[in-house]
Amino acid sequence: MHAKDSTPIATSLTSPLLETPFEGSPRAAELIAALQDFLHGELAGLARQHGIDHENSASKDLLRQVWKRSHALGFYGMTLPKAMGGEELSVLDQVLIKEAIYSSGSPFAPHVLGELSGPPRIGSLVRKATPRQMEQFILPVARAERSICFALTEAQAGSDAGALETRAVLEGEHYVLTGRKRFISGSPFADFAVLMASTAPENSPEREISAFFVDLSAPGVKVVSGYKTMAGQSHTGDIHLNAVRVPVAQLIGEPGRGLGLALGRITVNRLLHCPAMVGLAQCALRDARDYALGRQQFGRSIAQFQSIQHMLADMTTDWMAARALMVQTAQALDAGIDARAQASMSKLFCSEKAFAIADRAVQIHGGEGIIQGRRVEFLFRMLRMYRVLTGTSEIQRNTIAKELLQP
Repeated sequence: MHAKDSTPIATSLTSPLLETPFEGSPRAAELIAALQDFLHGELAGLARQHGIDHENSASKDLLRQVWKRSHALGFYGMTLPKAMGGEELSVLDQVLIKEAIYSSGSPFAPHVLGELSGPPRIGSLVRKATPRQMEQFILPVARAERSICFALTEAQAGSDAGALETRAVLEGEHYVLTGRKRFISGSPFADFAVLMASTAPENSPEREISAFFVDLSAPGVKVVSGYKTMAGQSHTGDIHLNAVRVPVAQLIGEPGRGLGLALGRITVNRLLHCPAMVGLAQCALRDARDYALGRQQFGRSIAQFQSIQHMLADMTTDWMAARALMVQTAQALDAGIDARAQASMSKLFCSEKAFAIADRAVQIHGGEGIIQGRRVEFLFRMLRMYRVLTGTSEIQRNTIAKELLQP
């Protein structure tokens, strides 16, 4: 079933659901205002022109156009160090900016800052990269000339990130890489990968994970992206490596330090997935409220029925609670606190409550809510995925309990 969604591609936030003080810096407020103009104006027009919505992805050429335009406006590299043109934003400001982007409802939300394939993928590598790596890989991505993905996950290495079967064997001035990466976000439109592989001797009981810059156009590399997620998107693919020769100069940092590089910012990165969930949940809540106000049954809007009012009340309470936990965790990180447990709590709570909000939003829409093409139906599927993505809810509970129970 397909139906044209009457909900606009981008929802204006000029009239907030509830009045709350702005927790961020004046600079963050300025950036959010400018981003809203970009999202609701130029990008909304581009989406209409090319028929882009949440289930009809943009081509790589169109995405590159978005990346370059975002870079020209000063948005694309804002998460980079100041020396590279970034804003040196606090964690709280980053959270609030990302929340504003996703709550716009724009199908280009993941691409404005280059989250899947741009500067957020390389910011933490700047201190480890050699001058040659900066010139060949980091700076082209920062300038929106090239795109990059992060390739860790494999069929047998998900929650157990160190159980990699992809191997890198040193042969003279090259490492020879063989293996398969699975569920790699951004790989269908990436030029490069930051790729993790085992450099331990064969049959060694020790784990030694190293990180490499890999050119995805190199001989022996194949990106397979013929599948979609349950949300209907094709942002994810597999990377097949068949005896790929990677120069030693493309090793990132020291051998055996790749897993530490991959997980070094896991607390901050875990939190930075929360504003996407909270922003998308706000879209679902707003759509449900607006539909309830407009839908007539028995001579009045369904928003006047107590059962609908109670659902909306619970949804709003969950959204506010999730947002408050997210903001508090960002403030803790900015204060220098090792907020590992709080970041896992935020990811757990935000993902579970955001999905619950989307579930009730579908219920309020009734038959309209289960029609493909309705944004609320897409949000239901998208927010269900977040309970698995970037660390399952069960892994978050493990982390919380470990932090709580350690001596």
